[in-house]
Amino acid sequence: MSAAILSGKEISQKILEELKKEVAFLKEKGITPGLAVIRVGDDPASIAYVNGKKKDAEKIGIKSYEHILPASTSQDKLCALIDNLNSDVNIHGILVQLPLPSHIEEQAIIERISPDKDVDGFHPINVGKMVIGQDAFLPCTPFGIIKMLEYAGIESKGKHTVIIGRSNIVGKPIANLMMQKRNPGNSTVTVCHTATPNVSDYTLQADILIVAAGRPCVVNADMVKPGAVVIDVGINRIEDKEHPRGYRLVGDVDYDSVSKKASWITPVPGGVGLMTRAMLMYNTVLAVKKANSIKE
Repeated sequence: MSAAILSGKEISQKILEELKKEVAFLKEKGITPGLAVIRVGDDPASIAYVNGKKKDAEKIGIKSYEHILPASTSQDKLCALIDNLNSDVNIHGILVQLPLPSHIEEQAIIERISPDKDVDGFHPINVGKMVIGQDAFLPCTPFGIIKMLEYAGIESKGKHTVIIGRSNIVGKPIANLMMQKRNPGNSTVTVCHTATPNVSDYTLQADILIVAAGRPCVVNADMVKPGAVVIDVGINRIEDKEHPRGYRLVGDVDYDSVSKKASWITPVPGGVGLMTRAMLMYNTVLAVKKANSIKE
């Protein structure tokens, strides 16, 4: 048995092509979607993510406004910039790239962004609306996972979804989305974390296994039920002197062994990460529609 590849590259490209048509339609109405991206400091991973998001925006016609600030920027100065962007009618979405320097309180910055421009889906108002099933901007990584399952036609109703990880960015929101009365959703959900004993007791029950542990290759074939759908959210740099970059990227799942046992599996790279970027663009277009009372 060899798993089918749940390709974030293929699915994200389909989503971006659909969004490109929607952006062209908006521009015909005289509306140019605007996304403001704020990066504080020179974290290499943040630079790569921001550049990727800028590339996606250009590809579909969204105008990207970059604000690159030094790592020494004060919290007050960052808040002032966000306030200006909140009131700027040309800006429909605001993204503050995390992590921020240690002297800046991340939660305060997240809450400073207008919920109507919170295209990351992190503001407590959007999180609360998501939890009770109201219309809201959904966090991009969990939303991307939902779209992957949807595009692949993977049935989740009545299935057992097991999630490893309880972060606010992935674990908690995907658990909520997978249990809601929607499709994909309607699943029985178990969440495992660092205090869970004998994690494999749970993962072996999973019809859908979503791994966001933040540690390389923690899930191997012995922990996976035959025929399970495996979604690997992790992305880890492993030193590899033979690789041109000096490192290689691996997920939280041991791909080589698990791919022989699962029915579907996401690759790393080329999986969930690309979906996260695509859903940021999706949320930005959605923000434009909401701001201009344009129905879906």
